[in-house]
Formats: sequence, C-alpha cells, structure tokens
Amino acid sequence: MKLEHIKSILLLLMTFMFFSCDSSDDNVENSVMDLTEINATATSGSWVVARFEEDGVDQTSNFLGYSFTFDIDGILNVAKEDLLITGSWSITSDSNSNYNDDSSLDADSNDDVDFNIFFSSTSNFEELSEDWEIVSYTETRIELKHISGGDGSIDVLVFEKQ
Repeated sequence: MKLEHIKSILLLLMTFMFFSCDSSDDNVENSVMDLTEINATATSGSWVVARFEEDGVDQTSNFLGYSFTFDIDGILNVAKEDLLITGSWSITSDSNSNYNDDSSLDADSNDDVDFNIFFSSTSNFEELSEDWEIVSYTETRIELKHISGGDGSIDVLVFEKQ
C-alpha cells in the first residue's frame, strides 16, 4: 500500500510540474525585443509595403512601386521613379524615449515599443503617420499594427525587404 501511495504522489507531482511549465520560455526570440536589432534591420536596405489595411480596407495598392529607405539618422525616404517624398521615423519605448544601443525590452512587460512614422504631406503617405506597435520582425519583414483611439479598429502595415 505504501508503494501505491508513493506512486500517486509522484504522479501528482509530475502533473503539477507539467502544468506549471511556462511556454513563453520556449521562444526567447519573440519574448525579447532588441531595439538595436530592430534598428539595424530597418536600416539595412530598401523596403516595400507588402500590406496596408486601414479600418478593415486593404489599401496596399496605394503604395505599389514605392521604395522605402529608413536612414540611420531618422530620415525616411520614399522613392518612385522621379518622385521623392521625405518623412521621419524612429523607434521608441515607454522605458526610454528613443532608441539607444543598450536597449532591449521584455515583450511581456508593460513597455510599449513603437515604430514611429511621420509624413507632413497631405498625400497617401500621411495615412502611414502613426506610432505603430511592432508585432514581429525578421531580416526581411517588419509587421506593425496601430489600434485607433477613436473606434478601436486595428490598422496593419507590413514592410518587406526589396
């Protein structure tokens, strides 16, 4: 009877350990946002808008043929044939007002990492002027979202490397 009691206790302990494991430790890459890496990714070449959805409407076609270059000095250049449009960009967080070389943030914390885009013109590019939340990023893709303060709708902006 003692052996059965020990087996039951071991089974309970194993069950407790199984359910108490935190799956967020499985993917460290997604749990830590390294601002240095995000900055290096954005400034590493030219990008195109692969998807832009505003208020549930796909408006990607408004940006076809445009090439976006995020310069290290915060200048955002958009080019298409002979047309050049200039804006600005930055990466900010709640814990620090601007990107710096020692910045990394735990994505599960209350820190909000934003990919900020600003155009002063009244063209289609003004629609991109927002403080975008970084959803994910790789060397070839940056996925952003913005939640409207007015109606709570979610806008989506995805850049892909050319």
